[in-house]
Amino acid sequence: MTDLSGKRALVTGSTSGIGLAIAQALADAGAAVMINGFGDADEIEAHRADLEQRSGAKAIYSDANLMNPEAIDAMVAACTSEIGSPHILVNNAGMQHVSPIAEFPVDKWDAIMALNLSAVFHTSRHVIPMMRQKGFGRIINTASAHSLVASPNKSAYVAAKHGVAGFTKTIALETAEDGITVNCISPGYVWTPLVEQQIPDTMAARGLTREQVMNDVLLKAQPTKRFVTVEEVASCALYLCSDGAASITGANISMDGGWTAQ
Repeated sequence: MTDLSGKRALVTGSTSGIGLAIAQALADAGAAVMINGFGDADEIEAHRADLEQRSGAKAIYSDANLMNPEAIDAMVAACTSEIGSPHILVNNAGMQHVSPIAEFPVDKWDAIMALNLSAVFHTSRHVIPMMRQKGFGRIINTASAHSLVASPNKSAYVAAKHGVAGFTKTIALETAEDGITVNCISPGYVWTPLVEQQIPDTMAARGLTREQVMNDVLLKAQPTKRFVTVEEVASCALYLCSDGAASITGANISMDGGWTAQ
């Protein structure tokens, strides 16, 4: 079992879905955790308190808007001040918009690039010097099957996730001798609020019913015909934090039910 006692983790986009599941897995292994994201204040506080109970270590929350580089600066500084500089960084925050390119709103493009790609750069550039000082670090980026393949009407998301995969490889090479590993996990469709929220847009873009979107669009690509679970992604992330994964760096790990094997 992976023991992360004494380690600190910063997990972005972690008030629900994949990010929360990863934060919970890291806390269960003993890590102190900073979570980040938006949502109902009472629910977030309940999650924060639960993480402390799971880990026996401190858990804190940041409401930083990761589309703002200055907010990222402040978030990393607060993490370092309140629980210590992170040994583990999980870049999970993301958003989606579905629209044909000719109708794609420019503000949506800019927002997706800022949150899904640029935020990964900003968090990484802050934590890597700290990790180098410790001689240990784990950076895990949540990519997507769309870091490897494309789907119609998702130009910004696909471009950003391809960018995350390339960024991951580059930073893995830069930190290869520093005790730091940098990897991305590329899930297929996971049943999360992000996926659920894009169903109406896909319905409108393709003229389909909700059931048709779920069965004929989302799960059509996954040979297993089932959604990936957040617990499965969290289990992979936890393994990447372990000593047993010390030689895994620069990898793009597919968890897509066979989607990209086709």
